[in-house]
Amino acid sequence: MLQPRQAVAIFAALRAINVTPHVAQNDSITATGKCRRSAIDGRTTRHQGYGISQSCRAMTECIFGWGKQHGTMRKTKHRGIARVAADFLLNLIAYNLIRIPKLLAA
Repeated sequence: MLQPRQAVAIFAALRAINVTPHVAQNDSITATGKCRRSAIDGRTTRHQGYGISQSCRAMTECIFGWGKQHGTMRKTKHRGIARVAADFLLNLIAYNLIRIPKLLAA
């Protein structure tokens, strides 16, 4: 996990080479009532692409969350890259089969 000072340095280095970091902005309130200071400021969040990137990120996280909660991705029962990859693919197929009725209804 990155320390806040490391994140600031990494994002500054990315901006120096003209790369926009699209990570989630951490500006929540702590248990003691203080506001967190995020390394991502308005230069990044003001663009439309940042919002699109965050919504795509949420969709991706949803797939992995489903696989951990309902599928078999929480703890693998297989050994070897090929078997684990096959199990992962089976989870993705199952998730897509569950999504088909919602996609057809839309």
